[in-house]
Amino acid sequence: MATQYRRGFKTEANDIAREVRAELGIRTVDRLDPHQLAAHLAIPIIPLSDFEADAPLAHTQFGSKETFAFSAVTVFYGSQRTVVHNDFQPLGRQANNITHEASHGLLHHPPTPAIDDRGCRNWRKDIEDEAAWLAGVLLIPEETALYIARQQWPMEQAAERFGVSVDLLRWRLNKTGAYNRVNRGRGFAKRL
Repeated sequence: MATQYRRGFKTEANDIAREVRAELGIRTVDRLDPHQLAAHLAIPIIPLSDFEADAPLAHTQFGSKETFAFSAVTVFYGSQRTVVHNDFQPLGRQANNITHEASHGLLHHPPTPAIDDRGCRNWRKDIEDEAAWLAGVLLIPEETALYIARQQWPMEQAAERFGVSVDLLRWRLNKTGAYNRVNRGRGFAKRL
């Protein structure tokens, strides 16, 4: 089932990404450093590896046994957000994880309990989908997707250049229609 976003959300996400990149002094075709973004938003980032002594079971479980079972979480203390992220995952995935959590802050998503009264994970699909979309737009803005398509870089090369996973890059290229738009433009230029 396709995600339904609130009216105007995608335009808002593009505007937020442009504004944040301008505040950070980076162009839309520059790589976004998620740690720089978090620092700009005054959100401390704590890697899971820092919990080896205090939470050895979690460290072992998520660090080597089930590396993809935990990506990141925002922890609140009053109004202060702190992000704990799994630094055992590949760097491109970490970039998305941290940017996703920072996106919750940029979108002013309220804190929610991690576990509901039945002991199940408390999951709000609407806000998770919004944070996922904004994270993708922050990391690979529409202009960047078009730039990548024009350059005709291999996926792995472009993902490495922009510090993201191949999966996230492919998703953004598909969502923006970058290759189709560039190819249509080339076809139009050839007809002139």
